[in-house]
Amino acid sequence: MKKHVLVIGSTGAMGQYLVPYLADMGYRVTALSLDEEIPYGENVACIRGDAMDREFLLPLLARGFDGIVNFMNYTRKYPFDAYMEPLLSATEHYIFLSSCRVYANEEVPVRESSPRLLDVSDDEALLASNDYCILKAKAEDLLAASSFGNWTVVRPSTVLSRRSFKLVTLEANNTVGRARRGKKVVLPVQAKEKPATLSWAGDVSRMIARLMFREEALRDVFNVCSAEHRTWGEIAGYYHELTGLEPVWVDKEDYLQILDPQLRPRFRWQLIYARLFDRITDNGKVLRLTGLKQEEMKPMFTAIREMIEALPEGFSFPEDEIGERMDAYLRERGLDS
Repeated sequence: MKKHVLVIGSTGAMGQYLVPYLADMGYRVTALSLDEEIPYGENVACIRGDAMDREFLLPLLARGFDGIVNFMNYTRKYPFDAYMEPLLSATEHYIFLSSCRVYANEEVPVRESSPRLLDVSDDEALLASNDYCILKAKAEDLLAASSFGNWTVVRPSTVLSRRSFKLVTLEANNTVGRARRGKKVVLPVQAKEKPATLSWAGDVSRMIARLMFREEALRDVFNVCSAEHRTWGEIAGYYHELTGLEPVWVDKEDYLQILDPQLRPRFRWQLIYARLFDRITDNGKVLRLTGLKQEEMKPMFTAIREMIEALPEGFSFPEDEIGERMDAYLRERGLDS
């Protein structure tokens, strides 16, 4: 009988690639998401539902699954420890999505054993927060301290996915969207020479699929990402070549004020504790176990180009308040022309 895998968050940046990979590998897949069903085809059953709703989730888990891949982000309102035992009890192999954002900036390249912010940071506000990097690291610790031995933690780098075009902390509407409208893009100059690892979501998902049901992957952690790295200045150059995007490099404090006039910490932390770190990542561990090779990974420039080319004709990204503040900043300084 075919093994049955539940993918929680199946229409997200990585899930939408992982589901067909698993199906092509011969698994039966149940794809759970809040979004409209995607016609994945044979071997895939789509379910719409809220994985944070225990009254919905627990009966689903009671069916039993050979494998579960969980892309959910847990919060203080929905803490991971309220869901961990039911998830781990329902399956032979549970894969938990963490992030390379958990790492501090103390080793280059970053390996799975590199220090995490949770363990070495002296920023008390960050450590006491519900920031993404802290909650993911705490969830990792819960798994490691548990009596269960059927889990694997995966840590992707920043991911390039369908209609998800990353540039420092900006998303698609303020990268490709602004370029298509002929507008300049404000970026923090402190990031310009910082190396970053952007991985195509299809490659990340292929790594995760190859880790599924591998005994050697149990109770272990893997960087699931490309080893290719480019500076944010080089990546901005890719966008310029492909879309005409014109960057305006400014001080990070001006940039943060554009992102959020209230200067809430989460915007600063994402910049300071991730995008301004030297993100060169060692993926040797996952390559050795899965048999994949770095030269098989899609190059960063190719991934960006192919995703732009795949946009529907006439597609436009919506403007938002960040874009409006960016317009005002450029206009006030005579930089918009």
